[in-house]
This record gives sequence, C-alpha cells and structure tokens, in this order.
Amino acid sequence: MSDPRLSPIPELTTRSEPGQVVAPVADLCRSPGGPRDRQLLFGDRLTRLGADTAGFTYVQAEKDGYCGHVRTTGLGPARKATHWVISPATHVYSEASFKSPEVCSLSFGSALTVTGTVEGYAKTAEGFVPLKHLREANQRFDDPVAVAELFLGTPYLWGGNSRWGIDCSGLVQAALLACGIPCPGDSDQQLILGEAATAPYRRNDLLFWKGHVALVRDSETLIHANAHAMLTAIEPIGAAIDRISAQGDGAVTAHRRPELGVS
Repeated sequence: MSDPRLSPIPELTTRSEPGQVVAPVADLCRSPGGPRDRQLLFGDRLTRLGADTAGFTYVQAEKDGYCGHVRTTGLGPARKATHWVISPATHVYSEASFKSPEVCSLSFGSALTVTGTVEGYAKTAEGFVPLKHLREANQRFDDPVAVAELFLGTPYLWGGNSRWGIDCSGLVQAALLACGIPCPGDSDQQLILGEAATAPYRRNDLLFWKGHVALVRDSETLIHANAHAMLTAIEPIGAAIDRISAQGDGAVTAHRRPELGVS
C-alpha cells in the first residue's frame, strides 16, 4: 500500500508546476490551515500540484516527496540554487554590512541563488548573506552527528525542521540530507534507512522507539530532539532507554546503520 504522505491525492492534483519556498520557514499542513505535518525551508524545491485554496497550495516537496498544503504567499518560481546555509542560522542583510538592517533570518539547510559577492557577502535577490555561513550547493558534510550537533539547544517543535524548532525526525533528516544521504521526513518512514545493526553502537547509528528516533553520537551517548528536554540534547544511551521505557513509550524497536558516503 502506498504511503499517503508521499502519494499525491488524485482529486487535489490539477497541475504540475515547479516552484520553491520563498518564506524562511513554511509549514506543510495536511489540509488548508490544518495541522502541521512537516516544514519546508527557504529555497526548498517543490511541485505545485493543486489550485490555490483558502490561501494554501497543494504541493509535493522535492527533497523527500512529502505532500501537503503550504501558504501560497510563501511560494515562488523555482530557481537553481548555487549555495546553501551551513551555519545553524544566518541573517540576510539589506546591504553588504553587518551594521545594515536584516531582511530576514534563515535556518541551516536553506538554499540560495547567489549572483555575486561583495566584501565577504553573497549577493542574492533577497539581500546579502555572510559568505562564511554558506557552502556551494554540491558541497556536503560527511558526518551526520556533527550536523546534528549544530542544532544543540534548538527548541523542540512537533513537525519542525528548522533552527527555530525541530523534532526528532526533522533532526535526523537535516543531518542526513546535509551529508548527501536521502532521508524521509517522519521517523516511521526512516526505518528503511541503511541496514539492521546490533551492538556495539557506532557513531551515526539510528535508534528507534515507537514515534521517536535518535542519532548515536558514540558508544555511550546519543543526540536527539526530544519533548522531555524540549530541545535538541545529548543524553547517555542507557539513561535514554530507561527513561523512555519508564514514561510508557516502550523499548527500542530498531537499530539501523545508514550507509554513509551516499549522494
């Protein structure tokens, strides 16, 4: 049976038009104005599938195939990204100066089209971004845990995918995509990643519980966005297993080892 999150609803699909997100963060909702399922970031490519309804457009995200409704005002024409944000967050300035007013803030993973450089800043249609916060679009990281650690202290947000708020599967997806590893959006979908593994734990292994996922940091600790701490935090593996079981969410359901170096 196909996953409805990844399969466009035929009766809502009236077109196929490329586009992208032009808001810093856009909620991907299961219905117009309904609950948030996931989020898309500035520059995320997508396909507009449906007509604009009550200020929302039905879309399918390119990065993971997730379908949902996004505010139409947060969408624009597709552009080829040349760079992406590799710092936890950055500002877009009105001029090539940190003293100029900021236009907006962008999260790690946002994609930009750079048209030139001015005194250490990338020039874009939106404004100027510090070059130190960017990397060329084809340059990836090689350690998902190192990426996840950029989000330490980020507030927990159900369905969140940005520096302003992120959940367990959003953190895993951000970490793996940054390393060129395809990754679905939700923890139950992420169970397909890599291959089944057994102890001892290795860095970048994935541990799953019902409705939760964490990245193994080393043989003794993991990193995860969790509602217990209400932020992204490092926790001893044994303590996390005991705590999650004690709060009624059961034992570890899977231990997976993603294949690194995939692009």
